[in-house]
Formats: sequence, structure tokens, C-alpha cells
Amino acid sequence: MIRALMLASYGTLFTFAMTALGAGTVFFLGGARRRTQSAMLGFAAGVMTAASVWSLLLPAIEQAGGGALPAWWLPAAAGVTVGAAFLAALDGALPRLQRLSDDPLRRRNALLFTAVTLHNIPEGMAVGLAFALAADGAGLAGAAALALGIGVQNFPEGAAISLPLREAGESRARAFLGGALSGAVEPLFGVATVLAASGAGALMPWLLSFAAGAMLYVTAAELVPQSNTRAGVVGYMAGFVLMMSLDVALG
Repeated sequence: MIRALMLASYGTLFTFAMTALGAGTVFFLGGARRRTQSAMLGFAAGVMTAASVWSLLLPAIEQAGGGALPAWWLPAAAGVTVGAAFLAALDGALPRLQRLSDDPLRRRNALLFTAVTLHNIPEGMAVGLAFALAADGAGLAGAAALALGIGVQNFPEGAAISLPLREAGESRARAFLGGALSGAVEPLFGVATVLAASGAGALMPWLLSFAAGAMLYVTAAELVPQSNTRAGVVGYMAGFVLMMSLDVALG
């Protein structure tokens, strides 16, 4: 158990560090003009669309296919619906908070942060579970490859949080902190999954698809409408192709 906890901690701390590195891109970009702002939002939307499909929905469908449910697609369909409904409810509740009521940009970024953080929870669980199963040495290379793949994918996701925060007027330090903190759940849930490894596997299809629904809601409701320019479309395609390529290449 101790070895599994240590390995899961190392793996998920690496994925968290990659998220922080991606968020750090905010320190290397100048002031955002309107065209750049649109491209940033489009890039975030493209990353989240591709991540929803290749990082979350397809793995959820694949994992549910070996289960006891006759309708193997049910966890994906139900999870996406519940995830989107959860973000819609959060979207409706946020304006009631005084701090966000008059600031649509802060409301959008709160939703964006929530969606990406939810997306990182099952990723951290997947890494933790992989290392728990490989604690005796068998399958350790596969667990390390999974951590590497998720870590590399987390780089553009960190940027997808920090860049819109900067565009909304936050300081570089606060924008970086927001992007980095979205990945902090991975070590927490990775270690927690090792402690409860016996029941974690059955929940994964539902958690993955729930996170996908949350991300798709934010993308459709907030990011795409606000990046509806030529620069935004170019940013969307760049983010989508980058995230899709990383997901497919790194598994």
C-alpha cells in the first residue's frame, strides 16, 4: 500500500506540474488585443471540445463496454446529461453571488475553472488506479506512460484556464494561480483512489462522462459565442487539433 501511494503521488504530482507549466504561458504573452482575446477563447474552446471526446467520452464508452450493463452507452449518455445539467445549474446560481452578479467575464471564468477541475478529477483517479494496480512492478511502465500522456495533455489545459483569466483583466500571477489550481485535484484524488481502489474502477465511466458534459456545456454556452470571429475560429481549430493529436498520440 505504501509503495502504491508513493507511486501514485509521484505520477499525479507530475500531471499537476504540467498543468502549472501550461498555466505559466500567461507570463510570456503581452497585453491582449481584441483579436488575441478571441483567439485565446477559441483555443480554450478547441482544447475542451477535443478533451471532452478523446480524453473523457471515448474512454468512458470503452470502459463501460466491459461492464454488466446491457446498454454499454448508458454511462456516457447519462453522465454527459448530468454533467451539463450541473454546470447549467451552477451557471444559474453564480449571478446570485454579489461578487459575480455584474461581471459576465468572471462568471464565465468561474464556469471554465469548474469544468476543467471536474475534468481533472477522473484523470487523477485514473493515474492513481493505474499505479495501485502496478504497485508490485507488473504494469508499472504502462502506468508511467499513462501519467506521461495525461501530463502532456494537461499543458494546453492549464493555458486554457490562465489565458482567459488574463484576458478578463486578472493579473498574470492570479491568472497563473487559477490555471495551476485547476490541476491540484489530481494528486488529491489519485491518492484517494489508491486508498479505495476496489470500488474506483466501476465509477470511472460515469465520472469521465460527467466531466465531459460539464466541459461541453461551458464550451457551447460561453467560449464559442464569445470567440465568434475569424481569429477565434483559427484559435478553436488550433486548440482542437493540438488536443486531439496529443490524446491520440499519447493514448
